Amino acid sequence: MSFLIGIDLGTSGVKTVLFDESGKPVASSTVEYPLYQPNLGWAEQDPEDWWKGTCESINNVMLKSGVDKRDVKGIGLSGQMHGAVLLDKEDKVLRNAIIWCDQRSAAECDQITQLIGKEKLIEITANPALTGFTASKIMWVKNNEPHIFEKIAKILLPKDYIRLRLTGEYATEVSDASGMQLMNIAQRKWSSEVLSKLEISESMLGKMYESQEVTGKVTASAAAVTGLNEGTIVVGGAGDQAAGAVGNGIVKPGVVSSTIGTSGVVFAYTDKLTIDPLGRVHTFCHAVPNTYHIMGVTQGAGLSLKWFRDTFCMEELMTSELSNIDVYKLLDAEAETVQPCSEGLLYLPYLMGERTPHLDPNARGVFFGLTAKHTKPHFVRSIMEGVTYSLRDCLEIIKGMGVEISEVRASGGGGKSGIWRQMQADVFGTSINRIFSDEGPALGVAILAGVGAGIYDSVPQACSNVIKVKDSLPPINENIKKYDEFYKLYVQLYKSLKGDFTQLSSILK
Repeated sequence: MSFLIGIDLGTSGVKTVLFDESGKPVASSTVEYPLYQPNLGWAEQDPEDWWKGTCESINNVMLKSGVDKRDVKGIGLSGQMHGAVLLDKEDKVLRNAIIWCDQRSAAECDQITQLIGKEKLIEITANPALTGFTASKIMWVKNNEPHIFEKIAKILLPKDYIRLRLTGEYATEVSDASGMQLMNIAQRKWSSEVLSKLEISESMLGKMYESQEVTGKVTASAAAVTGLNEGTIVVGGAGDQAAGAVGNGIVKPGVVSSTIGTSGVVFAYTDKLTIDPLGRVHTFCHAVPNTYHIMGVTQGAGLSLKWFRDTFCMEELMTSELSNIDVYKLLDAEAETVQPCSEGLLYLPYLMGERTPHLDPNARGVFFGLTAKHTKPHFVRSIMEGVTYSLRDCLEIIKGMGVEISEVRASGGGGKSGIWRQMQADVFGTSINRIFSDEGPALGVAILAGVGAGIYDSVPQACSNVIKVKDSLPPINENIKKYDEFYKLYVQLYKSLKGDFTQLSSILK
């Protein structure tokens, strides 16, 4: 039998999963690594931590499975998008990678918009300049660390750094590269106009591939430290959201995913280039050739609940450790003791600024409506509801762009939570479906590797064979109206506080 490996380089850790050719997981391993925040709003990681974690997780999977390494026919790479890995001419990392949730580059976004023009930038890259994207991070280094910028020989995305270590190739693929803001999205290639105006040489960037194309093969040195077979193919793979979409079967019109991971994402397939002129959602190349996707992103989704867990839930963490019960199941149980709408406690999940729909790095997290009656379970539930409102923000914009939505599939860590899925059904006013697999991005890039290896004919054909709906959770009618009223107030709160967020940011500078 043939086997495929999917490697998902996330923000908190790297997950490697070995699948058989039917898409069934055989073995899995996750290795965590740290996030560094040297200043307010900054977020960095050490690429060497990624590589060490990748090697450890691959070795673990191969050892657990007992599969002959020669039977692994392909490897797919998924990864956190928008990071900037800067290498010198000897492939040495010049500084910690600035990752997706970093917010330091607001001034550079203004600079990029001035240099290229707001309308022209959206026309070429399908998006306005954002602090989350790679281009503004590169420009920040250029403006603030010129001694590092002058040494840059290559700029890679996080998963593409792992590709380099596995294959020795400087390469990327269209879905992840779309988030660098250096691409002509319609033409699916690097934009000479953007690169020229930002004074970034195309030689610094990797060769562009479609997601299922073979980009290289595992080298002898990589095989020695990973336990892989030398010569195993590595395909383009995909950015984490496009990879998760493939792993969820979001490869045809009408099917949308709602993913709650560290960030929250609503992801819709489209077979034609559709751009929001206001830049509130992102349009990128999909991992399916000649198709695109529209993506709304809220920065602090699962991050919000993790922050609350780590800051205020010591009792739950201790109970989890002693009882071997997942701490998030304990938090779910607390939230279930509170009625929908949290007795008036509303949460704005802007712990890391916000992308959709506000494009505001100054936005801050807020609890609104707090009274002496509210207890810890109210806070837990209000966080989950606030994140769900933010996902509805994304969904409403995508609907407004004329994108067909006939089915919503839940995924990510939040998709495993029954109460969070029910909130999504009630807030969106539609049933929420789950598929049998919850491997998401790892499965998605394993499917891409299967196409590259010739095991599957195409990405849609592979998804049709591998991915099946497991269950469907309908909305509770009496909750829909309640949530609609609170959602309207949620939307209004940002408008009321926008100026205050800006003032606070200026005071803190």
